[in-house]
Amino acid sequence: MSTGSPRVLPADSGIAEAAAVLRDGGLVAFPTETVYGLGANALDARAAARIFEAKARPSFDPLITHLADAADLEKLVGPVPPAVAALAERFWPGPLTLIVDRPAEIPPIVTSGLDTMAVRVPDEPSARALIRAAGVPVAAPSANRFGQLSPTRAEHVVKGLGAAVEVVLDGGPTRCGIESTIVDARGAQPVVLRLGALALEELVEAVGPVSVRPGSSGQPVAPGTLAAHYAPRTPLRVVAGAQPAPADGGRRGFLAFRERPADGYAAVEVLSPAGDVTEAAARLFDALHRLDAAGVTEILAEAAPDTGVGRAINDRLRRAAATWH
Repeated sequence: MSTGSPRVLPADSGIAEAAAVLRDGGLVAFPTETVYGLGANALDARAAARIFEAKARPSFDPLITHLADAADLEKLVGPVPPAVAALAERFWPGPLTLIVDRPAEIPPIVTSGLDTMAVRVPDEPSARALIRAAGVPVAAPSANRFGQLSPTRAEHVVKGLGAAVEVVLDGGPTRCGIESTIVDARGAQPVVLRLGALALEELVEAVGPVSVRPGSSGQPVAPGTLAAHYAPRTPLRVVAGAQPAPADGGRRGFLAFRERPADGYAAVEVLSPAGDVTEAAARLFDALHRLDAAGVTEILAEAAPDTGVGRAINDRLRRAAATWH
């Protein structure tokens, strides 16, 4: 990890400076409605390579390209299949990433050599203002070291990446707190490649039946789809329901969905006392960051109800646990 610190600027007044950094081939971390992204000029292969270097991200894991407006999609890639266009019209700006054919202007490093590209329009005004001011599409995975917890606050970015990024735009905590849903709608039936902040029920309501492809342990077909991912530095284990306090006196942490467990844990985080999966998703990574910093030897994480964005919460917890088992 790089030593030193990036320049941290307010997201509302630091746009011009951050846009200049992007145009010059530098890296800018910025808030979206999902998590903070680590952005580079998507038309510049050298700039995109810096993302992989800063994150220690393997070159086979593709990036998401961010646009300022839905109308920019056809300007970049040309005509898209009707289902793709319909989903963009319905859900952009928003936490939906769509798979399209990669245009020649996008260097292969951005897509890890794939002929397809992941693209979205974020539902965060400062993010879209940054992209417009830069005047280029922005490739931006989550602004963290590869495989670790996604950042939902500027301080998570600073702690995780240090001076590997030139500028961090601080827009406070992100609204959704979990990554975008990724959908490939180019075929006869849309395929969900990654569960995320756009609930499966909303997709089905918009387009009818969809299929869900599980995470991959080989070459990813879309960003963030590796079977082991999103992990804290502390070993994590997923459990069903509240667990009794550990009898051995060990320093364990507990991530609860709704109810606090019995006393005896060294650290406890409750995602939603009201039992709201949307609130829980927004707090997920922030809570895991705190548990990871609490000095516990293991984190027990309670699964969320498997409905709405609760599915995405459980997806992230399973992938985090897979890193340790």
